[in-house]
Amino acid sequence: MNIILASGSPRRRELLARAKLDFELLSVDIDETQYDREAPKDYIERMVATKAQAAIEQLNVQLKTGKACFTEPLIILTSDTIGVLPDGQTVLVKPTDREHAYRMWQQMSDSIHEVWTAVQATQVSLPLEFSECASLEQGFQILDQRQITERTEVSFVPLTAEMMSDYWDSGEPADKAGGYGIQGLGAAWVSRINGSYTNVVGLPLAQTLALIKDMTAVSA
Repeated sequence: MNIILASGSPRRRELLARAKLDFELLSVDIDETQYDREAPKDYIERMVATKAQAAIEQLNVQLKTGKACFTEPLIILTSDTIGVLPDGQTVLVKPTDREHAYRMWQQMSDSIHEVWTAVQATQVSLPLEFSECASLEQGFQILDQRQITERTEVSFVPLTAEMMSDYWDSGEPADKAGGYGIQGLGAAWVSRINGSYTNVVGLPLAQTLALIKDMTAVSA
């Protein structure tokens, strides 16, 4: 079954590639603003569902304009990663600027936070009467949708002003939830983790592969 990773994250792409999984890339752009008083779990579940819908809409456009041809069912993978402070409510997202990153890091310094990643697998296909690419008003039909959420505890060392300044200047924190990358220079800040390492990178790999396997087995 064809798999599409609807994500612009190079880290998710690299993780799936390491697993020798054949997939295609589709970048989606959505509004990632958290609603007022929206719980972290509700937020990331909404994000992956919204990304999946955006991906389906893009695929329908490609199909109708003849830019792509899909004659077999597809599995669309969407994912969203956030950090969550011990209060269970404060969400750590990608920093908007240096000051925002510093505020998050000060809350994470010498403490434990959690990294949550939601993954959604959405299986879609064309209507059965269409065995060849065609201009369709109906577009793809959703056959199955499943979500998982993985949580990992991450402990930080005490952070100094110099450490935060040097790290921000490295350019690494800008596009990462919580403003750090455990697979990069940010590893020096992590004293221990409890849970999936790849989840902290941006995609719980073993759990995602299991999700794909289960969905594929049901549809076989």
